[in-house]
Parts: sequence; C-alpha cells; structure tokens
Amino acid sequence: MPSINIHFLGAAGTVTGSKFYIETPQKNILIDCGMFQGVKELRELNWKDLPIDAAAIDVVLLTHGHLDHTGYLPRLVKQGFTGDIIATAPTLAITEIILKDSAKIHEEEAEKANKEGYSRHDPALPFYTEKEAEKTLRYFKSTEKDSWISLSQDIQYRFRYNGHIIGATFIELNLYGKVFVFSGDVGRKDDLLLRDPERPEWADFLFIESTYGNKLHPDENIEEKLIGLIKNTLYENGTLIIPSFAVERLQTLMYLLWKLYQKNRIPNLPIYVDSPMGNNVLSVFESFPDWHKLPLHEYHAICNHINIVTSYRETWEVVDNPHPKIVIAGSGMVTGGRVLTYLQQLVDVDTTSVVLVGFQAEGTRGRLLQEGAHEIKLFGKYYPVKATIHLIESLSAHADQQELLNWMSKIKNIPEKVFLVHGEATAADTLRVKIQDTYRWRVYIPKLYEVIEILV
Repeated sequence: MPSINIHFLGAAGTVTGSKFYIETPQKNILIDCGMFQGVKELRELNWKDLPIDAAAIDVVLLTHGHLDHTGYLPRLVKQGFTGDIIATAPTLAITEIILKDSAKIHEEEAEKANKEGYSRHDPALPFYTEKEAEKTLRYFKSTEKDSWISLSQDIQYRFRYNGHIIGATFIELNLYGKVFVFSGDVGRKDDLLLRDPERPEWADFLFIESTYGNKLHPDENIEEKLIGLIKNTLYENGTLIIPSFAVERLQTLMYLLWKLYQKNRIPNLPIYVDSPMGNNVLSVFESFPDWHKLPLHEYHAICNHINIVTSYRETWEVVDNPHPKIVIAGSGMVTGGRVLTYLQQLVDVDTTSVVLVGFQAEGTRGRLLQEGAHEIKLFGKYYPVKATIHLIESLSAHADQQELLNWMSKIKNIPEKVFLVHGEATAADTLRVKIQDTYRWRVYIPKLYEVIEILV
C-alpha cells in the first residue's frame, strides 16, 4: 500500500502563502507556490528556504495566478527547482504579469529603502529580481482544463473552472486511485465578469479554502453604495481612493463604474486606474475571451472611458490634480504598489475617502484601516488617518460560508478527510463545525509545516 506525505508549507492557520507538497513513490508535486503576506512573522518566513528539497519537486500545479498562490516561484527556482510549472494558459499569463510586476516593486522598494535609510537591513535586498522572475518563466507549461493528464503510471491531474479570477481552477489529483481535490480559491455565483464555479463530484481527500468560513457576504446594493460615495466626493471636491487587487477586482470596478456612467447614474468624474499590473491583466481578458463573460466591444469601450496611468510621473500629476476624482490603484491589501503614494499624500486629508473592496489579511495596512487605525506607516513614516474609510464586502471574489458549503454539495461520496486551509483560525474553525453539522464529514485544520501521512 503506497504511502503519501502531505506537507502543509503555507496557507495553514493563515490565509496566504499557499503551498502543499505531496510526496509519492512516483512523483513529488507542489500545489501552488505562494508568498506569505500580512503579519511580520509570516512575511519573514518568505526569506527562509522551504523545509524540503526544492530540487526533488517534479512539478508545480497552480490553481490560479494570485501572488499568495504564485509569488514564491522565483525563490523556489533559486533553491534548485527545475521541473514544470503547469497551469491553464490564462493563469500562466496572469502569473507572468504578477511575477514581473512584483519583482519590479521589490527592486524599487529596496532601492528606496537604501536611499532613504528606513530599512533595518543594510543593504535592503529585493525578495527577488526581475532577472530571477524572467528565469522562472522558462519552466511554464500550459494545459487545457477538463482533461485528465498523466504524470506517471498511477498519477493523473485535471484542472476545472472555478471562477474567482480569470484562469482560476480547482485541481483534481488522482493518486493511486484516490481523488485529492484542492479547491484553490473558490469563486462566487453571478459574478459580473466570470461564469459560476464548477463543483467537484468526488473527493476522497478534500483541501478547501476557508477565507470567509465564518461569514456570509452582506446583501448590499453595490451600485447605490458607489453612487453615494462618488456624489459625496464630487460635493466635497475630494478624492475617492480604491485600493484594488490588480486581477479581477480592478476589472470588475472598471466595469461597474462604466455601467453606472452609461446609465447616467454617476457624474462624469475622471477615473484613473493606476496599476501597471492591472493594465496588463486587461490584455489577458482580450486574449482569453472564452474564460469570461465580458464582450470585447464592451471591453474596448471601458478602456476608452477610463484614464489608464502608465508612468510614475503621471501618478504625481493625478495626486496634484486639485479636482474631484476617482483613483483605483494596487495593491488591494495596501501592502505595496502605487496606492501607497496616493495614501502618503492624501490619507491625512479629510475630503479623502478610501474604499476597501476585498479581504484584508491580518497584519496588512488594509486590515488596520478597516479596523479604524488612527495612523498608518508608509515608507518608514507615520501618517494620521483623516480620510473616511469604507468597506464593500460583497465585491469579494471569495465564496462565503454558504457558497463554500454549496460548492461541496455535489460530492457524491463521503470524503475520508477534509482539510481546511487558506483561512485565519476563527474562520477555519467556524467552517469546520458547519461542515461537520451539515455533512457529518471528518474535518481537520492542519498547522503550518505539519506533515500528514496518508496510506492509499
């Protein structure tokens, strides 16, 4: 009877850093390869080599392109990995954009820290460089969704559509006749841009996210909320800043604002999208029309309506523009990117509004703002928060508790075990109880770096 070891190298007891290492007698597989984000203790783990031999990994399978699922790849290559990195074509396109952009930001922030002397490290080093990101791309190999593909005599995998962001999938892994399902991040029904997630029909072992395991998304009228915020911005001659994830959320916001303008529901306030990565992601929508619901003529109309900021010089022009405006800028959790420049200049102005539109991980500036912090640290200095902070939870691309339960509802068998990952402790434990009460399945919450042996 073959023995399989599952190493929980990330997204265990926390939301970020998704990495699940599967050792088998035939192949060693890594599901996702994400960066930790949030609290300092987690971020510091990024700088340590993995507690496994990276060179022994035969293949990496990616559920989708978000940084917390792909951002560690250049470090993995640096540690000796030389296998294939396999995902759907749009996921690899997104991952390439994210890795290049992330590397550029790492290099810029290290240079700024060294120049201004606010880092404890001398010298401050980038987490990885653009050159290291480019090297990682050599290992990319795209595959189709829905087809079973063999890795060895007793190992097959399949990618299946999962909503969430363009290209996102859940992974079914057949190991010696047992089906291991890795949910990745589960999308939502009735998404503005994406089709509904598909659902697994069989799972002997289920690894499922629990980001919103303790919450139901509010049934709020997003359009009315945005209309109110925009009218208030116009009235106060202020700035509406929306920190946004570059993939999906940014495109959804662009679509929403364009639709509201088309319906004459909002004034023709200038909208600036300042996210080099987000701009590149737009081209992925154009390249992969089968993966989303946005007609190409609408895509082009949206791009023509919105001002795309293409340089850091333009960023400062937007900051210095005294007229009312809407700014959508990365990053979504306010951990880096161009939004930091806008907040540095405008968070201490009482006519500024900041709208958080997604999950804010523990330890991020976004979470601090959400929880009412009176000041935030930007580029080594503290700035008072005089801006009004708002939250629109129902724009989240993550399934909530009920949607997660529904996603599992098509599974015909009783899984031998369900592992809850990608969630903070309270969210995971709440979902554990709910799954046990609803389905009577055995549920377990693994710890970071825990290794579990499974006999198949």
